[in-house]
Amino acid sequence: MSLRIIGPEAEAKLTWGGLLQAFEAGHRLAQPDIKDLFVYRGGDTVLDRATWIDGIGALVKVATIVPGNAQRGLPTINGIVTLYDDVTGELTALVDFHLVTKYKTAGDSLLSASRLARKDSRKFLLVGAGNVARSMVEAYRSIFPDAEFTIWSRSLASAEAMAGPLGLKATADLEAAVAEADVICTCTMATAPLIKGEWLRPGQHLDLIGAYRPDMRELDDAAIARGRLFVDARATTVHHIGEIMAPLKSGAITEGHILADFYDDPALFTRRSDDEITIAKNGGGAHLDLMTADYIVKASA
Repeated sequence: MSLRIIGPEAEAKLTWGGLLQAFEAGHRLAQPDIKDLFVYRGGDTVLDRATWIDGIGALVKVATIVPGNAQRGLPTINGIVTLYDDVTGELTALVDFHLVTKYKTAGDSLLSASRLARKDSRKFLLVGAGNVARSMVEAYRSIFPDAEFTIWSRSLASAEAMAGPLGLKATADLEAAVAEADVICTCTMATAPLIKGEWLRPGQHLDLIGAYRPDMRELDDAAIARGRLFVDARATTVHHIGEIMAPLKSGAITEGHILADFYDDPALFTRRSDDEITIAKNGGGAHLDLMTADYIVKASA
């Protein structure tokens, strides 16, 4: 079996619509075994994710996450993605890590927004000004072509550095920006809540991306308790990520507050009215990396 090496040039053949179709198809297969291994060194993390989806194959994705690289002018996340044949377990492909991560992360929240955000959503707030936020501009525009974006970051300068070249708006007032937004997307590495429940208003949708460790969260208890709560996969969020673990521990929510994940009937993962607040936690498990990498390989054939 020949080994394929898929580089960043494959992006020219990818579409967000094609990825969402791959996600929908992948979630109709049996739920896979998923294992995550975290190794910490202070604020740095080695994340090793592995899964096997019967009908697609197996994947191992190893990432190093070094927040300090931002000050060095280097990517904060680096790694490698390996794919294995579904039947024989042979190594079949090495896929560009950053390409898989971009499409998996943004596509995960895009699928949630396609189901939960109001169809007339126009004002989008990106909380964070890194690579994920940049990807979300492209992703959201694929289904919300009239989207208007505002960028907030802890540093107004970093928000302006992202917003300027893209023709977007930057702000230093997070509370006011939250109040105005139809869709709020958080993509930070916060370890303490940034968004308060008292700032939210009826009809909003929140895509929570940033928190991936037990000590991370972006919403306070009041905020996460106000909305109808969804996750991409219970197996990779409920007992693994601070965004869910902390309010469970405090009693602000129970596991029953999580109404559905992508493996449930899509009819359960939907907005019921224009006035409700919806919240989707993006856990980004290895199964989504596998669905994404498989889509990239097939699209680049």
